[in-house]
Amino acid sequence: MSSKLRRQLWIICAAAGLFLTLLALDRTGAAAAVFGRNWLCLAVYLVPYLLCGAPVLRKAALGVKNRQPFDECLLMTLATVGAFAIGEYAEAVAVMVFYQVGEWFQDYAVGRSRRSISELMDIVPEYAHVERPGGAVETVEPDKVAVGDILVIRPGERIPLDGTVLSGESLVNTAALTGESVPRAVSPGAQVVSGCVNGEGLLRIRADKVFEDSTVSRILELVETAAEKKSKTEKFITRFARYYTPAVVCAAAALALVPPLFIGAWGVWIYRACAFLVISCPCALVISVPLAFFGGVGAAGRMGVLVKGSNYLELLARLDTVVSDKTGTLTCGSFRVSEVLPAADISETELLEKAALAESLSTHPIARSIREALGETEIDTARVQDVENISGRGLIAQVDGHRILVGSAALLRESGIELSEIKSGAATVCHVAQDGRFLGSILIRDQVKEDAAQALAEMKNGGVRRIIMLTGDRAAAGEAVARELGVDEVYTELLPQDKVAKVEELLASLSGACLAFIGDGINDAPVLTRADVGIAMGSLGSDAAIEAADVVIMDDDLRRIPQVMKIAQRTVTISRQNITFALAVKAAVLFLSALGAANMWTAVFADVGVAVLCILNAMRLLLRRNKSDDR
Repeated sequence: MSSKLRRQLWIICAAAGLFLTLLALDRTGAAAAVFGRNWLCLAVYLVPYLLCGAPVLRKAALGVKNRQPFDECLLMTLATVGAFAIGEYAEAVAVMVFYQVGEWFQDYAVGRSRRSISELMDIVPEYAHVERPGGAVETVEPDKVAVGDILVIRPGERIPLDGTVLSGESLVNTAALTGESVPRAVSPGAQVVSGCVNGEGLLRIRADKVFEDSTVSRILELVETAAEKKSKTEKFITRFARYYTPAVVCAAAALALVPPLFIGAWGVWIYRACAFLVISCPCALVISVPLAFFGGVGAAGRMGVLVKGSNYLELLARLDTVVSDKTGTLTCGSFRVSEVLPAADISETELLEKAALAESLSTHPIARSIREALGETEIDTARVQDVENISGRGLIAQVDGHRILVGSAALLRESGIELSEIKSGAATVCHVAQDGRFLGSILIRDQVKEDAAQALAEMKNGGVRRIIMLTGDRAAAGEAVARELGVDEVYTELLPQDKVAKVEELLASLSGACLAFIGDGINDAPVLTRADVGIAMGSLGSDAAIEAADVVIMDDDLRRIPQVMKIAQRTVTISRQNITFALAVKAAVLFLSALGAANMWTAVFADVGVAVLCILNAMRLLLRRNKSDDR
């Protein structure tokens, strides 16, 4: 909780405590004995009123000054001043205290909204090594590099600008940009983009763009501008008050001034007008509606879903299209051996053991997956000698005096070993050979999350019309995952700007319907901010994605999304119930008040009573136990 919210809470509690004390004294008749004169009683009631109501009075005054007076603050001010004018001090204070309690709850929920995504700056390289004529290397800031300059990228460094590889071979980690967890092999002639991390080899690249036009700069710009394009639902009460407030004020003025001109009794009609204002006070709406959404936010929070604002619940209740990233979102983001295909005269265990020994000193994700496939079998690295890493193809190692090759088909063919192609679909294939003899193949793939298919099906059942997958992965891998999960459409080999462009295209085709994007990586941050609702995986997701998202799934369980959709739909239903009930009761009592058939006690019920009933209805969301807790 922020210090501002904490200070507001202390003020509200102090005002409420003083008000309840005064109300108890007033109801027991002790107030007259304690305070004596009426003006002294008024002064005492003004203390809690001003504690809570000062900001409202200030906003109402500013609205009048700026010639935009007709909002809920003006109506609150007129209603409470009217209550004071007719001697209903407790009513005036109660209305203001209730109003500020609702405002505090809403501020608390909305205050959890999108924060700074400063972590995204981590992908921006701080320097660039420029090779000058003569071979000297100068370290400069990236924005000082010109197109055509030769850059030297050492192992472990980020590539500062988009360019073309002139010499060197290496594996480039593109996870920050494409979300793909397998490093990509690059060699002379390959295109590389800024923000990626160089692997083990030394690269010399030619800068093809200045820093301002490079991929990493464009990502930062996309995040900043996408946040500005974000469509936001305007608060219902503010919209309603544009019409409701001036109508009520004019009706109250007419009630106080017009009838006395014909039938006299000015005091009676002014009293009725004040009661009219008290009845028309919208505290039932301005408290219960935010509380309903706050209850929905709280219910989602109890099952591990952080919703960063009540407006996102309203959008979740009417999702039409869900767009999702693949790696780390629909898949686990960690590689596993999916199939072992040994040659005729070798066992699966022997094939895995030879590959694991050769890969025993490698930190590559594929090497780790092969070692993990052996289970608890201990690998004796002393048996391994002379490991040679062939960038982008695999490796060659001496194991127990035998020459072991583990890698791509191209690596084996370069050594004169023939083998047939394997239809791998979404899997990566590692071929194994020993002393020029083919031993078999190992298929490795990023596993689809166990709950992904169920989650997508439940989203469809919850009202989602279309599910689309966007990924930076290869077409074969992306399409295989899409078929397995029953995704409606899939788009592959996309960079962050391509994903944003595709989401922009989808948003334009929806004609106002709601679109959500699910992602987990830094590369997803621009799309998360551009979608109507950005949903991030919180446990495994990057900090930048979490900061940019509107909804964060803290345990990475995709089934939480259809669950929070149900909560959102229930929240909207309860909110509409409150609005309908409050307006219906107020309309009826206002009519009776104008006819003189409703006194001040009726006005109190129409205001405070209706507010309490609506609040209790809204609190059902906070008190109801989630069905997901029973799992």
